[in-house]
Amino acid sequence: MDYFNLHTHQFTNQTTILELVNQYPWEFDCACTAYSIGIHPWYIETDRIASDLKTIEEKIILDSCLAIGECGLDKRIEIPLDLQTKVFEQQLMLAQKYNKPVIIHCVAAFQELIEIKNKLNSTVPIVIHGFSKNVQLATQLLNNGFYLSFGKYLMRNPELESVFTAVPNDRFFLETDTSEQTIQEVYALAAKYKNISIAELQAIIATNFNAVFKNKLT
Repeated sequence: MDYFNLHTHQFTNQTTILELVNQYPWEFDCACTAYSIGIHPWYIETDRIASDLKTIEEKIILDSCLAIGECGLDKRIEIPLDLQTKVFEQQLMLAQKYNKPVIIHCVAAFQELIEIKNKLNSTVPIVIHGFSKNVQLATQLLNNGFYLSFGKYLMRNPELESVFTAVPNDRFFLETDTSEQTIQEVYALAAKYKNISIAELQAIIATNFNAVFKNKLT
């Protein structure tokens, strides 16, 4: 594979791209060859939590399931934070049980996220997808063991260049999420910001993939 897309909602099935497709337990698509599966905080429904967690545990053992997620916390929605926290913690515990990385959605709740990770003593790799904040927060997250993934906001906000370039090469990923940009376009901009070639960037991402997902990216 030439490119790894850490987080996307679109399965394009291109031979040169390994796409980690976001899946929900209530609408699972068997066609996806590599996926993460999780309960997004936006879509928590109390009468479905138990069955969703059961589905996640059934799918997580399959080879094509590379991670739990996206899951996490969002303070800008109406779903109570204590309920979000409960569902998130249950997914973190599943990730720990099956030794799977976690893809995180986090909005205005980064301190709570760090506290939960430390409280549960989570040792699996945890990746914040779609990072768009400042260097100070990036540094705090990195110091607490998180990885950061960049995509559509890197493409849209030139001010993120300084944040991205400050992230060590062994702690980042790239993604498209729901944007129209291709992963090749994201790689091109990231390589420009890091002042390296596309081939060098591909090697960095491949190394990070192998470290986090315990697999060989070929």
